[in-house]
Amino acid sequence: MAAAEKKDRYEYLTKTPVPELIVRLSVPTIISMLVTGIYNAADTYFVGQIPEAGTQATAAVGIVFPLMAVIQAIGFFFGHGSGNFLSRMLGAGEKDKANEMASTGFALALLFGVSFAVFGNIAIKPIVSFLASDDVSADTLRMTADYAGIILLGAPFTMGQFVINNQLRFQGAAVYAMVGLMAGAVINMGLDPLLIFVFDMGVRGAAIATISGQIMSFCILLIGAGKGENIRIKINRIRINLYYIGQIINGGAPSLFRQGLAAIATVLLNRSAGSLGADEAIAGMSIVTRVMMLVSSALIGFGQGYQPVCSFNYGAGLKKRVKEGFSFCVKWGTVFLTLAGIVCFVFAPQIVRVFRDDDAVVAVGQVALRCQAVALPLLAVSIITNMMLQSIGSGVKASITSSARNGIFFIPAILILPELFGLTGVEITQTVADICAVALAVPMGLSELKRME
Repeated sequence: MAAAEKKDRYEYLTKTPVPELIVRLSVPTIISMLVTGIYNAADTYFVGQIPEAGTQATAAVGIVFPLMAVIQAIGFFFGHGSGNFLSRMLGAGEKDKANEMASTGFALALLFGVSFAVFGNIAIKPIVSFLASDDVSADTLRMTADYAGIILLGAPFTMGQFVINNQLRFQGAAVYAMVGLMAGAVINMGLDPLLIFVFDMGVRGAAIATISGQIMSFCILLIGAGKGENIRIKINRIRINLYYIGQIINGGAPSLFRQGLAAIATVLLNRSAGSLGADEAIAGMSIVTRVMMLVSSALIGFGQGYQPVCSFNYGAGLKKRVKEGFSFCVKWGTVFLTLAGIVCFVFAPQIVRVFRDDDAVVAVGQVALRCQAVALPLLAVSIITNMMLQSIGSGVKASITSSARNGIFFIPAILILPELFGLTGVEITQTVADICAVALAVPMGLSELKRME
């Protein structure tokens, strides 16, 4: 990178007014996260339209979701771990370390992805048995195995694309990162109806459409990693040593906990819903999970626009800009989620019915969606706080706050509340966990903000 290019990037990330800079960086990341949400929702929508088997197919996709979440969690672990570090190094002028971290994080993700693809398909039967409850129908189990086996084959590409996407974001190249994900989403949504209905491939077609989109995104993002000012991924820069592994763990562990625990939470949710309401309850809760993921993905994209601003300026010693960006994101994130929560609460039955026109599925889904809509505005504080802690390298606090919503509070709640309130306990679990997570995030975030003074 030429000296002038280095100066341009430094000036851009440290001199541009913080609100303007966050908006510029967050627009493509919001689109990227919405695309990721569409990835997760598209299969649910299309398989729900399969005649006579839509409820079972929707349940099958919902059962496999935790497995997809684990694959994504590992991709984000290496992507956020390497991206946070390389952004701070670029801010501090340590380009060599940034270069080595980019290649190392990508290589480790590919190794994990290949391992998942091979060993996951070997152990597909016990994996499906673990993910599903004992009350799931035989047709749903068969569809679950079909869908999961193909999804596992795409693990190397899924993990790899998330690593490159996050590394590009943390360098300020959010637009190209968005383009890569959007290309894959277009492929996914175009192939879904073609393979599911025209070629009559059912859930197998949905899975093939998903991994085809991921392969497309992987290829486009890999090409983009070598363009312009972006750090190039090269084999001779890979440094698998304790120093870089430690930095990846410090920066990526919060993402791993956040999404890994989300996978565990979804398994427990599906098993509890299945035992109390069979396939219809699993389908209803699965739809609500996808809808809430789509809504919160916009906030996460907004926060991801803040992350490079936070990490780069923190590395450059400009902590006032870090705090200004935090306040900006919390304020406008809360406004957005309040409006989204109102829409979800008022139109809950209609939203669930878009995915599956089944009265039993809608009955479960509308209650759960309204409960989660009530707590939705609180997510701005907990999510932005977690992103701030992660971006400044406060790994322990970031790991705790990222574990709160889907782990520390959700897991005890999903084990206790259904025993007390039956299916209603399943429907209110996420709301209870969200309220508790905010109460934990506030003091942890304030302690770091005060330390910056």
